[in-house]
Amino acid sequence: VQLVESGGGLVQPGGSLRLSCAASGFTFSSYAMNWYRQAPGKERELVARIDSTGGSTNYADSVKGRFTISRDNAKNTVYLQMNSLKAEDTAVYHCSAGRYSRYWGQGTQVTVSS
Repeated sequence: VQLVESGGGLVQPGGSLRLSCAASGFTFSSYAMNWYRQAPGKERELVARIDSTGGSTNYADSVKGRFTISRDNAKNTVYLQMNSLKAEDTAVYHCSAGRYSRYWGQGTQVTVSS
């Protein structure tokens, strides 16, 4: 099983990034997928979740209206579009598979700074 995140980097406040998480080794289309983040000194936070079909999504209050989670089951990939980024969005972003996060990726760093 592998989950490989990409798309992180340094962006100015107000900017955008699109994270991707490529999955392999399990039946991707059967799993809900999640994006979590963890900033230094802070607890891990569930940012967004999407069900197995892509028909239902949930977001943390801190990102509602700015972030969008989506998935392409044909490509075994889940995305996180992040707009209007703020300094407080700086964190390592991880994707995980399943309602109880059975599988995890290694994470990608997102830094929002001028």
